[in-house]
Amino acid sequence: METPDVPASSALRFRTRLATRWSDEDNQQVLNNAVYLTLFEEARYRYFAAHLARNQFPFLLAQTNVLFVAPGRGGAEVELECGTTHVGTTSFTQAYRVRDAESGRVLCEGEARLVCYDAASGAKRPIPDAVRAAITAREAG
Repeated sequence: METPDVPASSALRFRTRLATRWSDEDNQQVLNNAVYLTLFEEARYRYFAAHLARNQFPFLLAQTNVLFVAPGRGGAEVELECGTTHVGTTSFTQAYRVRDAESGRVLCEGEARLVCYDAASGAKRPIPDAVRAAITAREAG
């Protein structure tokens, strides 16, 4: 399986802190793997929230690739790094890194491909100008 292509932390311009819930731990007392996709989603929401209308994101998750580096814990604060690494005609790719906020230890790295979608036609569509502008604003630093 291919390792996610996640740039160095210095290239991921957006950061946010989130808290995992104690109930996010599985029966092995580590953060359940599905929780990381939720963390990516919340980082993505925060990445775009200042630039797009509330809950009006015209894209869908099409693909993810996640590498679990170290076990996380429920009830802990994590720092997420996020950046857009590729912008195409109808889709874009983001990279993510999740760190334990206290120790700085990397817990997970991943990528997501997001495809712009027209709900009325049920088909992909070109990336709207507002999404391109939001990405430019975030990545310009």
